[in-house]
Amino acid sequence: MSTMIALLLVLSALTGCAGESLANVKNALPAKPSEELSWQLDYSTYDEAFIDEDGNTLAYCHYTVPELQAVGKDGAVVTEAATPEAEQALELADAFNRRFADWRADAPHIREILAQAPAASGQPIVEQLSCTAYRTGRLVSVSGEYYNYTGGAHPNTMLLSWNFDLDSGTFFEAELLEEDGRLKEYVTGELVRQAEEEALKNDLPPGDYFWEDYEDILADWCSYAVSFDGEGMTVGFSPYELACYAAGAQVFRLSYDQLRPYLGQQGRLLLGLEEESGGQAAD
Repeated sequence: MSTMIALLLVLSALTGCAGESLANVKNALPAKPSEELSWQLDYSTYDEAFIDEDGNTLAYCHYTVPELQAVGKDGAVVTEAATPEAEQALELADAFNRRFADWRADAPHIREILAQAPAASGQPIVEQLSCTAYRTGRLVSVSGEYYNYTGGAHPNTMLLSWNFDLDSGTFFEAELLEEDGRLKEYVTGELVRQAEEEALKNDLPPGDYFWEDYEDILADWCSYAVSFDGEGMTVGFSPYELACYAAGAQVFRLSYDQLRPYLGQQGRLLLGLEEESGGQAAD
């Protein structure tokens, strides 16, 4: 039961790439820094151990999450809304950082778990979240791995992702990168191909290595952990999402060369694959 509590808590707290609906982009913050400001992406870490009155460790946590800051030409972090541009930049950074706020200064999930099932297994409860972030001129793509152990036969791991548009100030789904539905269709076909190849490597038919409805699950890939880096796109499925626990997480990669023909202009700009019209190439 404690494991289910933990997973329900983290699912409610950790929203992945579907954090904001596509409709919200229309009402996004007009918070693009001026030439006087730029973005700085860093990481913050939080550790805490929970000790009972006898000195026994009930639980411990370790979180590493990204933090977005606006900086001036002098390299100093902007902390005051001294200009309209600074005010907008602070609002945008806050829109990004709020998503990870609980993991910077507290351990609310562990506190809830301990309140309902205080170390019932006799082993310390462990909760960890580690994130890595990739940035273009407009995109911040965060890949996260959440680890949770509350007793039982094995720990639980969840793959997570967040994709944020620095121009609009919103989190977005991968569907925003296309204009005509071709990207979703192409990626689905490629994921099915890679999955069936993986099953054959293990000398099993795909319907035995993965869940029987694996093709339907793969077709909904936008709802899972989708992130980007300098090489391309990663789509990750946590243990149990596509196959049994023993099969582990299932991670698929597609290069930008594969994706480019199926991206809309908005997608190419977000990923830094195309220059802004009349502007500077994304860094």
